[in-house]
Amino acid sequence: MRHLLSIADLNRADALSILDTAVELARISDAPVKKLPTLRGKTIVNLFFEDSTRTRISFEAAAKRLSADVINFSAKGSSVSKGESLKDTAQTLQAMGADAVIIRHSASGAAQWLADSHWIGGSVINAGDGTHEHPTQALLDAFTIRKHLGSTSGDLKGLHIAIVGDILHSRVARSNVLLLSLLGAEVTLVAPPTLLPMGVQTWPVKVSYDFDSVLPHVDAVMMLRVQQERMQDLFFPTAREYSHFFGLNRDRLSLMKKSSIIMHPGPMNRGLEITAECADSARSVIVEQVANGVSVRMAVLYLLLAGAQQEQGGLLA
Repeated sequence: MRHLLSIADLNRADALSILDTAVELARISDAPVKKLPTLRGKTIVNLFFEDSTRTRISFEAAAKRLSADVINFSAKGSSVSKGESLKDTAQTLQAMGADAVIIRHSASGAAQWLADSHWIGGSVINAGDGTHEHPTQALLDAFTIRKHLGSTSGDLKGLHIAIVGDILHSRVARSNVLLLSLLGAEVTLVAPPTLLPMGVQTWPVKVSYDFDSVLPHVDAVMMLRVQQERMQDLFFPTAREYSHFFGLNRDRLSLMKKSSIIMHPGPMNRGLEITAECADSARSVIVEQVANGVSVRMAVLYLLLAGAQQEQGGLLA
């Protein structure tokens, strides 16, 4: 495989290979010199049509730690804002000799289109496309869960994860459901009915509308940002009511297992889906998720661009 477009493209061995590689590469972050020569001479383009801080910087840091050359391309201030199409942009990147393009786009399927086109010769990595998927976020979430709670077999079998909030608009939720289930975890979605997508009954999950009843039984609680910028209609009466029923606060923190962890893909709406007290508590691994993202994205870049000749089958088959 040349690209990472969806968690659905991976099997269990592929996913574990990425996570295991990330464990090895995480040691670079603790070394005096945080750099490897692995991708020297490779050119990686961050092609972001949507605003991003964490994901773009994380991919940039990952590429630079592997000694790749990085070009950051933002739609704002570029020819895209003048009407240039994705096809024209792709042809420009190909002319620059990009070995990998990391794309974030507001349209679901944009990463797949780019990979399927004949305009990009290198690898395509999906950094979030519309409300579809965000595979590397799911991988770093699984990496974080495994680090704190994982089994000796390396997977997440026996763990129960709750994903809470705006499931409807969340590409993070979709990728996490696929990956956590693939690795053996039980997943429960907690949200108001208006923020659950059509067809959710076909997903490999349980669904609950009662946050309090779920909390005592889960090993990790993944809070999702309420994506108000994607909401054209009224999905809940008031922010106060949403927070009352689906926000993580001090009272709900007391319902959780002592060993359970709190997660959030960021950016957070503090006071809406999560209080500052919970976000900054000892249970929270939110800041650690950001650090783990660099290691996981290093692993993806390494396996796609440097490991092709070493791997037989699996991710690079």
